[in-house]
Amino acid sequence: MFFSMDGRVLQLVLHYDGTDFSGWQVQPETRTVQGTLESVLARLCGGPVRVTGAGRTDAGVHARGQAVGVKVPLHWTTDRLRQVLNNQLPDDVYVAAVHGMHPEFHARYSATSRRYSYAVGLDETARSPFRRRWEWPVAKPIDSDALAWCAAALLGEHQFFGFAVRGTAPADDDHRCEVRFARWRAVPGGLVFDVEANRFLHHMVRFLVGTMLAVATHQRPRDDFAALLEADVNDEVSPPAPACGLCLEQVSYPAALYLTA
Repeated sequence: MFFSMDGRVLQLVLHYDGTDFSGWQVQPETRTVQGTLESVLARLCGGPVRVTGAGRTDAGVHARGQAVGVKVPLHWTTDRLRQVLNNQLPDDVYVAAVHGMHPEFHARYSATSRRYSYAVGLDETARSPFRRRWEWPVAKPIDSDALAWCAAALLGEHQFFGFAVRGTAPADDDHRCEVRFARWRAVPGGLVFDVEANRFLHHMVRFLVGTMLAVATHQRPRDDFAALLEADVNDEVSPPAPACGLCLEQVSYPAALYLTA
């Protein structure tokens, strides 16, 4: 039972290494980011505190910009709470910022966009244990023009039935997402896919990356990718890319929801 209290509404911006977590969402007898954060906040606030994340990242997925909504007692200032949380959270979770928010702020429903990145390692050292937890090592030649073509095809509004796990959205959900930015960029030793949209479906980015890499390694034609953007089922989608390469980079909110003092 979570108690109700007067207090201040805050947004926590979290970094975490998702390798040793069973995802974001709290689960009984399983280590999750939400459960870890709520456990520390309960000690600090004198009772159970519920936190809400902007996105429910899966097991093994990382974050450099997970936004979390929480209400805490009034004596907690933003600076003090950030300091104490970072002293008590485990080493694989870090509070990068704490913002005061208006009472109507909701970490999930107030968001206007989310941005993810996905890292692919292309050189031989991508198989190193010091890189494998952050990248998907791909030991095949990559057609960069095909990747650019797929990224361009994503822009705009589509119904992403073909790139989502069945049954994870409500039956009346149209699976429609507006992709506002999508590109592949070269980095030392590999590539990174950056994508921003108003919303994402379960496994959507990982399905997109898995299918784009199948096209770029000439396992599938480009027409398959275009057809999946029009599909109403996910029967023909490629296997999802591994969780290790995916990172939630940023969640955006209307400026009016932030307190100025």
